[in-house]
Amino acid sequence: MTSIINYFTKLVTGLNTIGTTWIFFLMILINIDVLSRYLFNFPIQGVTEIVELSIVGIVFLQISDAVRSGRLTRSDGVYKQILKRWPKFGYFLGIIFDLAGTLFFVSILLGAIPRFIEAYERNYFAGNEGLFVIPVWPIRLILVIGSIVVALQFIILAFKNFKLFISSKGTT
Repeated sequence: MTSIINYFTKLVTGLNTIGTTWIFFLMILINIDVLSRYLFNFPIQGVTEIVELSIVGIVFLQISDAVRSGRLTRSDGVYKQILKRWPKFGYFLGIIFDLAGTLFFVSILLGAIPRFIEAYERNYFAGNEGLFVIPVWPIRLILVIGSIVVALQFIILAFKNFKLFISSKGTT
C-alpha cells in the first residue's frame, strides 16, 4: 500500500512539475507577445486563446499537489483548534472534508468526460478560423485526468484521517 501511495505521490509531483514548466513557457510567450506589440506593432496570433486554455490546464495539473501538501485555499484556524482540543472529532471532520472534496471532483469528472469525448469526436477548436485555432480536447483531457488524480488524493487524505481517528485517544 505504501509503495502505491509513493508512486501516486510521484505522479502528483510530476503533474505539478508539468504545470510549473507550462507557466514558465507561458510567461515567455506573453513577454514575447508584449515585445512584439511594442517594438513591431504586431501581436502574436493566438496568445489570448493559448492563455485562456492554459489557465484551466495548469489549475488541473497542479491542484492535486496543492491538496496533498495542504496548500489548497481553506480556513484552517478553527479546524486546527478543534484538532488540538478534540483530536478524534478533528480527524472525523477531516474525513468528512476529504470525502466532500472527493465527491466535488467526481462530480466535475462526470461532467468533464462527456465534454472531452464530444470535443475529441467533433474536433472542437478555440480561436478564429483563418487566424489561429487550437484544439480544445487536450485541455479537456487534462481536466479529466486532473479530476481523477485530485479525487484520489482526497481519498488518500481521508484514509490517513481515518487511521488517525482510529488510533487517537480522546472524546468525540
